[in-house]
Amino acid sequence: MIISDKLNELMARYEEIMQELSDGTSAASPGRLQALMKEQAELRPVAEAYSAYKKAEQDEQDALWMLDNENDPELKAMAKEELSEAKRLIREYEEELNILLLPKDPNDDKNIIMEIRAGVGGDESALFAADLYRMYMNYAIRQGWRTELVSFNENGIGGFKEITFMITGHGAYSKLKYESGVHRVQRVPETESGGRIHTSTATVAVMPEAEEVDVVINPEDIRWDVFRASGNGGQCVNTTDSAVRLTHYPSGIVISCQDEKSQLKNKDKAMKVLRARLYELELEKKHNEEDDLRRSQIGTGDRSEKIRTYNFPQGRVTDHRIKLTLYKIDSIIDGDLDELITALSTADQAAKLLKMNASAA
Repeated sequence: MIISDKLNELMARYEEIMQELSDGTSAASPGRLQALMKEQAELRPVAEAYSAYKKAEQDEQDALWMLDNENDPELKAMAKEELSEAKRLIREYEEELNILLLPKDPNDDKNIIMEIRAGVGGDESALFAADLYRMYMNYAIRQGWRTELVSFNENGIGGFKEITFMITGHGAYSKLKYESGVHRVQRVPETESGGRIHTSTATVAVMPEAEEVDVVINPEDIRWDVFRASGNGGQCVNTTDSAVRLTHYPSGIVISCQDEKSQLKNKDKAMKVLRARLYELELEKKHNEEDDLRRSQIGTGDRSEKIRTYNFPQGRVTDHRIKLTLYKIDSIIDGDLDELITALSTADQAAKLLKMNASAA
């Protein structure tokens, strides 16, 4: 069922924007022009779907008129086919419009900061954390996004006890926000000589990058410590005090960053991580106050929620939230996440539509 009032309001706004853009008055103000073009781009899918929906409605009326007024058997048969096709298109466009009219997550277009931490399983969990890191790196490459390493803590055999990195690209949060939670792996570890299958875990956190206007941080609440970077980092990284440690007193958050040779760049990255973590805490608090909405979502974003199992002996990946199992573990671990992410997004939209329709009833 299309929410006609909201739809009519959006279409009226789209017409206003198109009129202002066509008369050229906004060209005198670059900021105004940019804002209008952004809003136009956001509303265009709704306008196009609505236009197609209205055409299908007209086609339906035309076909019904032919059935009532034509006597030619061939024309009646043609009208029946056109009526069936018009009804099908009306249903499709109604569904599309309902999805387009769902409240948009304000963070969907944001860049993200991801944290992966080894969980249960010792060295094997650290190796699994490294596998997940490579999986997301490969997915980001497929999407044409840019990645930056923030900090990491290796275990000495190619795994990560923890690793933090940034992904910059349009829609990064909208696609990867469902990845937060506990990921479980079942396989024979490289460290296992007896050939026994072990179960290990790693925790993934996906945080939208927060702007300074999103989170207010008092500089007096922060302590900075500088030290000499360790590990691999290229020439000079181990010879200057470029690494930084940020301590935020009110939250107790501590962030170390040593990937860059420049102390200023490391400080900038650390501040981005701090803003993202504080913003995530605010989002979690808000979600906890909106229990119904939280339960209607596919995955709560809770880091303690077990969301997915990667079973190597059986070659399967199972997402427990939507009961989806795919027998393509090699391609998924290599970064082919499209099928999983599309299924999660579709299930989330369906859950929200169900809740919206129940509220309207």
